[in-house]
Amino acid sequence: MPTLSGAKFAAASAVRGRHFLCHWPLLAALALALSGCTPATTQVAGADPADPSAKVAHVGYHSTIAPYTSLRPAAPAPWRDRNDAVAPRPKQDR
Repeated sequence: MPTLSGAKFAAASAVRGRHFLCHWPLLAALALALSGCTPATTQVAGADPADPSAKVAHVGYHSTIAPYTSLRPAAPAPWRDRNDAVAPRPKQDR
């Protein structure tokens, strides 16, 4: 599909007399190849990352399992004592 559209574009350019537009894939490839020659440490934004005295944001650590407490091994308690501990208290007659 890109080949067909490129051929149509080249034919239309040849009719209009604009032959320099037919070489846009070559120019794009050349620009891409030359972009690899740029230095890797350009000053895009902020300080140089190789500078040890550069100020950076504080990195905090938050554990994802901090509230976890292990429940193993748990000694089984007598079930009657546990049941009585959570049962509602009987009402006193007045």
